[in-house]
This record gives sequence, structure tokens and C-alpha cells, in this order.
Amino acid sequence: MAEYEYRLRPIGRVESRITERAGAPRQGDEGAPPAWLVFEPEVERGLRELTVGAELLVLTWLHRARRDVLAVRPRGEAGRPETGVFATRSPDRPNPIGLHRVTVLAVDGLRVRVSDLEALDGTPVLDLKPVLTGER
Repeated sequence: MAEYEYRLRPIGRVESRITERAGAPRQGDEGAPPAWLVFEPEVERGLRELTVGAELLVLTWLHRARRDVLAVRPRGEAGRPETGVFATRSPDRPNPIGLHRVTVLAVDGLRVRVSDLEALDGTPVLDLKPVLTGER
């Protein structure tokens, strides 16, 4: 495998009631509480035009995930066959990038309240992208 180094700079972090992996839902729509995305001041201009009701894809760095895992049993169920991580949504993977589809509930300066975010408190936020609906 070729060795390259890429630097990612978090633009914010997650504030959530979820503090432990064991207490996190497997997917955001499976009972994740609302959470705040708290952004660094230098990215404030990038938050313009975010509106309540907007659907976003939030990219996070799953900082507490294992990076040496290449196969898992989906949903941690022992009866399921072992599956390569690239065919699952497992947080444990060589580059633990999280992808979360959320809805904006509130915007308050550098803080954006969202629904359906299963990320742990303190998770670094790497980027936001709007969900495209066919209109551009």
C-alpha cells in the first residue's frame, strides 16, 4: 500500500449526550438524541445560508474507533457472518471517517443543532455538505 500523508483539520466538534460507544445507536435514525455541532470561529463564513430544516451530510473523524479492523460482524451480532468493513457502516476501519445524514434544527452563530447524529461527544467535525435533492 502506498504511503501518503494527508492532513485533516477539524472545523468543529460534536456536543452530545452520547459519551460512550456502548450507549450510541447504530444509526442516527435509531434513537440518537439531538446534538450540537460547534464550529471554530475561522469557518464562520462557511456556515452562512444554513437554515432550519436543511438536510446535511456531516463528515466526522471517529477518533475513538480502531484503525486495525478490516472485518466485522455487522451490528456486532455474533450470528452474522464476518463482513469486510468497506461493506458495512462500522466505525472501526483504517480511516475512521463518519458519514451522518442529519437535519438542521437550529442555527445559533457557531452552533448548529441537528437531529439523528449518533456521534459521541467530542467527535471532531471535518466537513458539512448539503444533501442534494435534484435541484441545484
